[in-house]
Amino acid sequence: MSKKVRLAIVGVGNCASSLVQGIFYYKDKSLEEIKGIMFPEVGGYKPSDIEIVAAWDIDARKVGRDVSEAIFAPPNCTSVFYPEVPKLGVKVRMGKISDGYAPHMKDYPPEKSFVLADEKEDDLEDVVSVLKEAKADVLISYVPVGSEKAARFYAEACLKAGVAFVNAMPTFIVSDPEWGARFEKEGVPAVGDDIKSQLGATILHRALVQLFVDRGIPIKRTYQLNFGGNTDFLNMLERGRLNTKKISKTEAVLSLIPYDLGWENIHIGPSDWVPWLKDRKIAYIRLEGEHFGGVPMSVEVKLEVEDSPNSAGSAIDAIRCAKLAKDRGIGGPLISISAYTMKHPPKQFPDHLAREMVLEFIEGKRER
Repeated sequence: MSKKVRLAIVGVGNCASSLVQGIFYYKDKSLEEIKGIMFPEVGGYKPSDIEIVAAWDIDARKVGRDVSEAIFAPPNCTSVFYPEVPKLGVKVRMGKISDGYAPHMKDYPPEKSFVLADEKEDDLEDVVSVLKEAKADVLISYVPVGSEKAARFYAEACLKAGVAFVNAMPTFIVSDPEWGARFEKEGVPAVGDDIKSQLGATILHRALVQLFVDRGIPIKRTYQLNFGGNTDFLNMLERGRLNTKKISKTEAVLSLIPYDLGWENIHIGPSDWVPWLKDRKIAYIRLEGEHFGGVPMSVEVKLEVEDSPNSAGSAIDAIRCAKLAKDRGIGGPLISISAYTMKHPPKQFPDHLAREMVLEFIEGKRER
């Protein structure tokens, strides 16, 4: 078994920046010193065992640069908690443009929010060849919300290259039965879809919903309103790119409610872009219900969090579980880690059950 998890990254944005910084932040720490992670060790792999071997982006400020530099290039704006990331000797390649960006992002002042690189795009054969030459174990896709074609392009490359696939974005691939069957047939592990942050709005909303259900409080209506200042929120100002994102976030909450709320009684989704917030995300969550005797009650919560490190905390576990499955010769959708770290997994489970399933998978007591 390889002592390293050889990782390829698609989309060198804020989430990738936090992930790469975290790999080095935890490098010299013992298992007892590793804090802020759900699973300090996964099948013998620590966070620092992840090694970046390939990367793709389409922004001119990142393409052609070493990954260690590209993760800090504009328009990235997440916290720099480990600025000493060393040169990795891995240059960011020009990825497939396709639908990988929203055109309106090129026009926002004061600095252009997106600058398209003019280098030749890597086609499918190029990507497959790079993955094989780099001996990548896992690829994580951070393509922007709404990049449906681009997301499937990199999933296809993973199938052809035999590289485990982690879909951090809300294009339904791993949770799609046809795609899932293809990953299983090729013996390629897959985790997805749409990363669920370590302690973000979705997991908090789910916890509150589960509390209402467990305590016998009928939920009458609920909302979750999110806004932030990073390019993810800027990208989502184009509402046409939000369809799968809204479905993913809404189903993550509705899956825990054993009755029909009615479409008009639940609203979950991004609300706006506030530039000065940068990578901070603010979420307002409200649930209204009835307790004993039909008397009304409500709960309101405000969550404020740095968005991308919150995502990286889940991604680092999904990546290592994908590698563990590869070591064991397991292909197809990984049910347990997908249910625990993704908003739209192939099968939904309450989070406390999903955690137990992941522990069983790590210990070898569960195949997927």
